[in-house]
Amino acid sequence: MRNSEPLLRSGPTVAAAATFCLALAGPAAADPGISVNTTGSTVSVATSACTRINGHWGTASLLSSGRTDFSQGRQAALSGTSAGQSAAWSGVGPGTYTVIVVCSNGGTAGTQSVIVSPAPGPSVTPTASPTRGVMGGIGGGSTDYGTVTLVAGGGLVGAGLVATAWYLRRRTRPRPF
Repeated sequence: MRNSEPLLRSGPTVAAAATFCLALAGPAAADPGISVNTTGSTVSVATSACTRINGHWGTASLLSSGRTDFSQGRQAALSGTSAGQSAAWSGVGPGTYTVIVVCSNGGTAGTQSVIVSPAPGPSVTPTASPTRGVMGGIGGGSTDYGTVTLVAGGGLVGAGLVATAWYLRRRTRPRPF
């Protein structure tokens, strides 16, 4: 008789471990306070979390990979209305960046990572292929030889066959000592 108690006791432990692994493996959720978009080499950020203090909404910073300090990136002042503020950077090279928005009151509106893809290269149009392709075998790889060349080559092949037959026949005759 089988004992199913150990299996029942380990079930919740396995379920908890699987849930933990899935939580770690899942994608990181974007910060709901900001929205970051890329179009070609332009990165833009939008938020509605900042309030205007002394005529300023705040500052957004674009940090390259490995940077963590707000002042180490390309900074842009937020502009907009109370309904929404935005900033943009153009001419951004390919790579992974972090966008941080700091409001004028000193609070962080949000942080989000963004990947800028390289610009597509120039389109390559295929060249025209030869109409007859590569000619292999008799006549060479790419030149069309005339009839005289083919007849001369055939004559040499025929002469070689006749000479081979004559030589082999001569060897098969018995020779007296």
